[in-house]
Amino acid sequence: MPDVNAEVVEILDNTYAWSDLITAAIIAFVAIIAAIVLRRLIVRYSRRKDTAHTATWYTLSRLVTYTVLTVGFFLVISELGVPLSEFTLLAGALGVGLGFGLQSLVANFVAGIVLLLDKSLKVGDFVELESGATGQVRDIRMRATTIVTNDNIDVIVPNSEFVTGRVVNWTHREVRRRVRIPFGVAYGTDKELVKRAALEAAEAVPFTLDLEGPLRPQVWLSEFGDSALGFELVVWLNPEATMKPVAVTAAYNWALHTALQRHSIEIPFPQRDVHVRTLFGLSGEDARDALRLEKHDLDEGASPAAPATGDNDAISDVSGEAGYAPERADHARPREDG
Repeated sequence: MPDVNAEVVEILDNTYAWSDLITAAIIAFVAIIAAIVLRRLIVRYSRRKDTAHTATWYTLSRLVTYTVLTVGFFLVISELGVPLSEFTLLAGALGVGLGFGLQSLVANFVAGIVLLLDKSLKVGDFVELESGATGQVRDIRMRATTIVTNDNIDVIVPNSEFVTGRVVNWTHREVRRRVRIPFGVAYGTDKELVKRAALEAAEAVPFTLDLEGPLRPQVWLSEFGDSALGFELVVWLNPEATMKPVAVTAAYNWALHTALQRHSIEIPFPQRDVHVRTLFGLSGEDARDALRLEKHDLDEGASPAAPATGDNDAISDVSGEAGYAPERADHARPREDG
C-alpha cells in the first residue's frame, strides 16, 4: 500500500505528495460544488422577488460563480505549493498559447464579463443583430449568448460580437416603441377619408398604446409614388407587442386592408396606360376592331374586392393565442443549469 506522504510526481522540478494532491482535488471539488449551489440559491431567491430586477440577479449569480471558481483555483495552487516564479513562467507559456489558439475564446469570455457589468445587454432584452435576426436574450454564458427568435429558434452569438459589432437593443431604455406601417391608395382619393380609415384600423388592433394624447396614432402622407399616394400609419405600441415586430406589422396591415375596403378606397398596383394612335395604318374604332376589343373592355375597372372575412391571426400570434408563444417570464429568468 503506497505511503500517502511519499513523493509521487514531479512537475516543473517540484515534487508533490499524495496528501497534497488529494487535498488540492478536494478543494477543487468543493469550489465547483459551492459555485453551483450558490448560483442556484441566488436564482431561486430571485424568482421570489420582483421580476423587474431579474437581470441584476442574473448578473450577480454569474459573477459569484466566476469568483468562487477563481478563489478555488488559487487555493489549489497554494495547497500544491507551486512557486509564484514558476507559475509566472507557466502563465507566460499559457499566454503564448492563448495568443495563437485560444484568442477568440478569451475574447468572448472577457466580452461576457463586460456585458454582465455594464448592463448594455441583459437577460430578457429584445435585440436585433447586425445580420438582421431578432430575438430575446435568454442566457449570457462564458463563451456565447443565446438569442431566442419569435419562431423558437436558438441563435448562439459569440459574446465578442456584442462588444465589437452593432446591436440594436429595442428594450434597453424602455419597452415602448413606435412603428410605421406604409400603405398606398389611388391618386384622387380624399386624404381625410384615408386618415379616418387608417385611424379606425389602429383602433381595431389591441396593441395600440393610446388613442389620445401625445402618443396617439398618426397618419402621414409620406410619398407621391409612381402609381399611388404613399401613406404611413404611425403607432406607438404597448409592451406586449414590442417583441413581435413581424406579427405586429401583419396585424396592422390586416386591419388597414379591412378599413380601406370598408370605405371603398382603392389600393392601387403598378400600372401603365398605353395610348394607341395608329395600328397598321388604322385609328380610332378601326384600330379597336383590329385588336378585337370591345369598348367595355377598355372602360371596365377592376372588379370589387371581396369583403374581408376571418380573424386577424397576427393579433393572436402576438397575444400568444396561436403558434409558439413561450412565456416571457421563463426567458427572462436565469436558468439554474450551466
